Amino acid sequence: MIKSKVKTLVKKVEAAVAAGDKATATAALKNATIALDKAAGKGIYHKNTVARKISRLTIAVNKLA
Repeated sequence: MIKSKVKTLVKKVEAAVAAGDKATATAALKNATIALDKAAGKGIYHKNTVARKISRLTIAVNKLA
């Protein structure tokens, strides 16, 4: 259930980035980051995997300018 939620939130960020909508992407990134951190805390994902995913999503959102 947690993995499914995380995947959905990550897809929302990627969709907003693809659409070029910075405001939506930023809001979605915040939700995805929180969910990823919680998943790492529960041992669902390795902490380095979570850090990598958050980093890549953040870079994508910041490129929208």
